[in-house]
Amino acid sequence: MRKIPRGKVATYGQLAAMLGRPRASRAVGTALRNLAGPLARVVPWHRVLNAAGAISRRDREWMDLQRELLEREGVRVRRGGRVELERVRWNAAPQRRR
Repeated sequence: MRKIPRGKVATYGQLAAMLGRPRASRAVGTALRNLAGPLARVVPWHRVLNAAGAISRRDREWMDLQRELLEREGVRVRRGGRVELERVRWNAAPQRRR
């Protein structure tokens, strides 16, 4: 997740698939929701959206913070918390194992 560049986003399902668990998108969401302390400042959790390309619903304060962090990186967030996923989705090149 830390490889997602500024101004790009990924979906929970996309990250789950990259981890070899394509049906574990909720687990990715749970892991991000439980970030605390210094990890919450290092892990770019705000760059992860739901499959519709929208900020997932949680408390209003976190939703507003995610919107603000995305917009600081140049990601346009539309009404309802959606982004143009086709334009800003991060397409990670497959990693080759050594």
